[in-house]
Amino acid sequence: MVQCPRIVIDFYMGRHLEGGCLARVKLREIDPGQWAVTCTRVRFVPQNPAPLPDFTRWPSFPFEGDMRIKQIAAPVAVEPPRSGEDASECVACNTPDDAYIWHSERWRVRAMDRPTGLPMVVILECRSHLDLGDLPNLLAAELGVMTVRLERAIRSLDGVARVHVNRWGDGSAHLHMWFLARPYGQLQLRGTFLSLWDDILPSIPEQQWRENLALVAAWLAEFGGEANAEPPHIQWESPASFSTSPTAETSASVSATASVSTASGDSPSVSGPSDSAAADSSSTSGAMSRESNADSTSAVASVEPAAGAASGPSSDVGGVDASGAAGDRNTSSGPTVPRQATGETSSRV
Repeated sequence: MVQCPRIVIDFYMGRHLEGGCLARVKLREIDPGQWAVTCTRVRFVPQNPAPLPDFTRWPSFPFEGDMRIKQIAAPVAVEPPRSGEDASECVACNTPDDAYIWHSERWRVRAMDRPTGLPMVVILECRSHLDLGDLPNLLAAELGVMTVRLERAIRSLDGVARVHVNRWGDGSAHLHMWFLARPYGQLQLRGTFLSLWDDILPSIPEQQWRENLALVAAWLAEFGGEANAEPPHIQWESPASFSTSPTAETSASVSATASVSTASGDSPSVSGPSDSAAADSSSTSGAMSRESNADSTSAVASVEPAAGAASGPSSDVGGVDASGAAGDRNTSSGPTVPRQATGETSSRV
């Protein structure tokens, strides 16, 4: 007769081994004080494994390799309040206008606090503390106009193919619309995963990021409101003054000295046939001095108009006359982006 074990301890231990196996350890007391230990490898079989959805095989999906679906949490009876449900605690309502790249009486546009992986990511906000479904008819109509206008402004940037417009609204109670620019030629970034790629891609240069913000703000300011974003300052390098070459000045001074000496008769007299040679030499040097003076005068005269032309743009730039454009150019450190942007908005919008 075989005695049944009094105590049986059966448990799993260790990590997942190769092939998804675990170590199963079983302890049995076969006699008082004597235990039998058995260890076997068993394969772990998950309960009802869910197949991965088809979008994980799309070219635009940013991840690859072994993945599994998270277990969905049980629904809650009452959802927690969103950020800024109370207007007194709303971040958007308490942020001043100078923190936005553009603002008007009823709308504001803000950017991220640093460059990201996409050429442009901005947020359109309503100045009033309202959500999308709470907008009155006037603001609802303006929202459509502002959406199209901001999309055109972002799409006008170099290297932008499409602009994705998204609204989630689960984080903040204040209405905010996301605008994300997809780079031209980056076909893998097409579709619903563009916001994920924005966190994955390396950040664009800060100078390019600030220039893009200034162009978008200037485009919007063409239709009203005030632009706060400024383009990066350009370090211009130019000579302080124009002057002739030292060789020409030296030749002119030597020739002038020779001509003065000849005219005053200070040169020593020589008897005999050399008088005619000295006279020829004197006349030749005088002619050379006059030609050198004339060349030096013409060189200075030719340099002065060139310097005047370099001080200001031509009269057909931006529809401004040469005198007014030159005055603006001399008092500024570089070209202003709003003037460049406003030249394009009139014909595109």
